[in-house]
Amino acid sequence: MAQIKVDGQLIEVPDHYTLMQAAEAAGAEIPRFCYHERLSVAGNCRMCLVEVKGGPPKPQASCAMGVKDLRPGPNGEPPEMFTNTPMVKKAREGVMEFLLINHPLDCPICDQGGECDLQDQSMAYGIDASRYHENKRAVEDKYIGPLVKTVMTRCIHCTRCVRFTTEVAGISELGLVGRGEDAEITTYLEQAMTSELQGNVIDLCPVGALTSKPYAFTARPWELTKTETIDVMDAVGSNIRVDSRGREVMRILPRVHEGINEEWISDKTRFIWDGLRSQRLDRPYVRKRGKLVAADWDEALKAAGRAIKKAEGKVGAIAGDLAATEEMFALKQMMDMLGSGFTDCRPAMSGIDPGTDRAGYIFNPGIAGIEEADAILLIGVNPRKEASIINARIRKAWRAKADLPIAVIGEQADLKYDYEYLGNGFAALKDLANGKGSFAKKLKSAEKPLIIVGEAAVSHAFNGKQPGRDVMALAAKIAADNGALSGDWNGYAMLHNAAGRVGGLDVGFVPHNGGVCSADQIGFAKEGKLDVLILLGADEYDMQAMGDAFVIYVGSHGDAGAHRADVILPGAAYTEKSATFVNTEGRVQVTSRAVFPPGEAKEDWAIIRALSAECGAALPYDTMGQLRAAMYAQHPHLAEIDVQHAGPTDAIKAMARTVDADHPVTFGSAVADYYMTNPITRASAVMGECAQLQSGLQQAAE
Repeated sequence: MAQIKVDGQLIEVPDHYTLMQAAEAAGAEIPRFCYHERLSVAGNCRMCLVEVKGGPPKPQASCAMGVKDLRPGPNGEPPEMFTNTPMVKKAREGVMEFLLINHPLDCPICDQGGECDLQDQSMAYGIDASRYHENKRAVEDKYIGPLVKTVMTRCIHCTRCVRFTTEVAGISELGLVGRGEDAEITTYLEQAMTSELQGNVIDLCPVGALTSKPYAFTARPWELTKTETIDVMDAVGSNIRVDSRGREVMRILPRVHEGINEEWISDKTRFIWDGLRSQRLDRPYVRKRGKLVAADWDEALKAAGRAIKKAEGKVGAIAGDLAATEEMFALKQMMDMLGSGFTDCRPAMSGIDPGTDRAGYIFNPGIAGIEEADAILLIGVNPRKEASIINARIRKAWRAKADLPIAVIGEQADLKYDYEYLGNGFAALKDLANGKGSFAKKLKSAEKPLIIVGEAAVSHAFNGKQPGRDVMALAAKIAADNGALSGDWNGYAMLHNAAGRVGGLDVGFVPHNGGVCSADQIGFAKEGKLDVLILLGADEYDMQAMGDAFVIYVGSHGDAGAHRADVILPGAAYTEKSATFVNTEGRVQVTSRAVFPPGEAKEDWAIIRALSAECGAALPYDTMGQLRAAMYAQHPHLAEIDVQHAGPTDAIKAMARTVDADHPVTFGSAVADYYMTNPITRASAVMGECAQLQSGLQQAAE
């Protein structure tokens, strides 16, 4: 620790603190443009100038000077700094005057207006007039992709965007070229950026040089209603803010959560909002004479109820990737009252055992725990596609620990960090579990090894067997044999890619009482052994394989499930309801309603409650409060909001075993197209443009 006086106030701070951090610890406000606490120090903008006693007789950049760089007084007095002297005030006014020399001052047509650091700081630290009357510099706008709009004449060369893309996103596609008056931020060869995190440069840009292209000229910030909620585009559960106007979502921004997404969100999270109003199901439909015909709620519910009654228990239910925990809990209770255990929320042919302890299917060390790991093994997972925020955490750990060993068994993809490739199938995993290879020695010597298992590694079928369970057994064995299951560290982590998956597993929306998995349910439907299938937002299945079964679809978008359905009951999207989602690390979070569902659409749990009454199995609750009380009574951990606990290591040790069988399966990725993973993304024109661009880049590379 070190002592320093800030504006006469003596404080004690860690000796690695910069003067800016020390000033903020003392409660002094320091303006800045280029400095960002999650990026390297650049010292470009000079707005953070302060005066130091005993130092050079000129203002100093507080972001680039450390507390330990200051000399004590002649008698050992603590060093001093001042943030509000006439020298500091004059220096900041001068810097602001320089910054505004070439700035176009086009606030009335700038999307950053009202949220602009340059506006705010020029008011607080600038002067009321400029002494410069020369012509302003003009810079040609750059094309950097379909997501980020550029007006580079506004750029003040803080290089936040360059440092973010290089350090956090891991792409070297954005840089500062030229010097002095000719300096420009640009992509090399003016090509589109390829990172799944590129939209974060919009939040980082302190001026209006980089703004959201889809959002351009649509709204002003003071027109919007802000709602704090949770993202469901993957299983990370990023904290977001939904800005809406009337009944439309206008944009999505990140919220800070150090344990999950820090302050970043993926491009899929940020830009899918146009998909929330496209291809929507806004009224019930019933199939008559082979065609879906609009109906009222009473007719649709009665048609569905008649089919379920007629089936006499031969009913199956499959929950999709975006299904909330409450609606799966309600649907499971309805199915139990109908005498059917045919429920499943897992991907087809998943090896996750319905009887597995919770520790066996969650990301036990937590997302923040990635930074503690000193060796990482990825099994059948491409985190860049499946959870780009988690991939950024892995890269952060890799950059912080220069010798961090990382190995991959599965798809050999560009993950934006170095790793050792061990193979792409079961044989490579078995060899590692038996201690073969150089990486086995690195795992053995690690104190906190991290074993990340993806859904693609555990979702296989081969000759009637389920290799996925053997994969989980070997992964658990690797964890147990290499110290990943010590007293204070559970390094076994399952990485899911669907927001609804862990919540469904928590409430037991899996086969029970003689039920079968989702793939077998579809097979039974084709064979006539299941008369009715209820699809709760389930669109990722082969709809043509369901035979003549009566299909009831509960969902928000007109996707594959709605096209196959005999009855459509329109539901609400995640921004239109308060619902519980459990992320991949087992953290329970609750969304907030930002807008109302379109037309006659209802919240999904209410639809299931009404359907249960029509089929003679009425559920015993009429409000969300009553439903949650029933859910918490059966599953108390779901009442612990925003709490993450690692599962017991004994449960992972119990899964570990030696596997003698050889399965000729390979591990790919559970996500084929990053931009097209659920009904909302497929309804988004922005995501469609990104997918088309990505496809073109892949073809060009091949």
